[in-house]
Amino acid sequence: MNDIAFLGLVEVGKKIQRGSISSLEVTELILNRIDNIDEIHSAYALVMKESAISDALSADAEIQSGNIRGPLHGVPVAVKDLCDTAGVVTACGMPMFSNRIPSKDSTVVARLRSAGAVIIGKLQMTEGALAMHHPNITPPVNPWVSDRWSGASSSGSGVSVAAGLTYGSLGSDTGGSIRFPSLCNGIVGLKGTWGRVSRAGVFPLSDTLDHVGPMARKVEDVAAMLGAIAGYDELDPTTLPNQVPNYLFEIEKGVKGLKIGIDHTYISDGVDSQISGAANSCADILALSGADIVEFTMPSTKDAIKGWVPLCVAEAVISHRDTYPKQADDYSETLSGFLQAGQEVTGAEYAEATILRRELTGAINTLHQDIDLIITLTMPQPIPTVDEFAKIGEDAEAVENLIKYTSVADLTGNPTISLPAGFDDNGAPIGIQLMGRALEEDILCRAGDVFQKESNWEKNIPTRN
Repeated sequence: MNDIAFLGLVEVGKKIQRGSISSLEVTELILNRIDNIDEIHSAYALVMKESAISDALSADAEIQSGNIRGPLHGVPVAVKDLCDTAGVVTACGMPMFSNRIPSKDSTVVARLRSAGAVIIGKLQMTEGALAMHHPNITPPVNPWVSDRWSGASSSGSGVSVAAGLTYGSLGSDTGGSIRFPSLCNGIVGLKGTWGRVSRAGVFPLSDTLDHVGPMARKVEDVAAMLGAIAGYDELDPTTLPNQVPNYLFEIEKGVKGLKIGIDHTYISDGVDSQISGAANSCADILALSGADIVEFTMPSTKDAIKGWVPLCVAEAVISHRDTYPKQADDYSETLSGFLQAGQEVTGAEYAEATILRRELTGAINTLHQDIDLIITLTMPQPIPTVDEFAKIGEDAEAVENLIKYTSVADLTGNPTISLPAGFDDNGAPIGIQLMGRALEEDILCRAGDVFQKESNWEKNIPTRN
């Protein structure tokens, strides 16, 4: 049965919907695994055992009656603990919110339920979705190499999928928080276009940078999940009204005829050769599958990335204005310092960062007039150890280097997908990233699926506890 825990979401969904295994059996399997091994991984902030079993029974009854809602029906998934769940604590990685119980589901949770998914629990995360876990919280542990960073801020979302403790998860991404833990845990993470997925009922870090998106073991899995949660929401006026494609259907079209860009200098300057090599291998695989690989020059991103910090810290002040500085003693020193820095951002600094952001967005949009996708990276260096990562936050230059590739798409709002691309010399995962035009997540999934299948996804399973 443990082998079933490591199937893809779509794959196990087909088994449930065909009746070869029940949603209840799969849900109890995952719950048992959480009971037995999450003390090692610390991925969950809260397990919703009773409601998960009830939802699984309901899913089985519906499926047996012929009412199949879609690919997620009956499949256990979990959500980052900043997505509101009605009647269930949503603590956002902050012990001060241990009694915060929302009265209604966030839109993304409601849409997962509507798709028939079984919500199995809330996943641990860094404090307030910043970089570090609160000192009173045990950080999730990387299942590949235990002393390596598990990613931030959606740490539990990445660990839970990689460790076979759920089939898919939701994360949020402000500077890379879907893609970092996807890389660190050897899974797939999809950050859609800004506005593609509702943020209603999702605790914010930085309103104009935040994205919500799926994380899973296979590209087809994140495609199915995105199809369930995307689309206009009257509760979030920033959501886009554009029709949501059937991403799972579109994935079958492959990459033939797509123009995919690569800037060899951009992916190699200051980059570990193992990682730049993985990006070049991606280009080779996509070319052999029919894509047209185009060399281009990436516009300068350095100044806009410097502006990410004042944008994020200033907007975070708004997110926490009800509790900070009034309850400053309940915050860690790290998050408190971050918010203090946000209060010190001047209007001119915020305006300059906004201008640089708009200029980068225009340059990227111009680039995409001729190129469908860009091959880029998730991180320029191998995954740091937990201790090494703790020191990065103390060095502004190190922070900028860490988010060099991820923050671009948060600033511009372009969709991106992080893909597992092998392992470094220490046995830790390597990842790459593809970036596409606004609202063309379907093309990202097509290319990602081709790359993942050709690079042998089945090897990307940690030791099966």
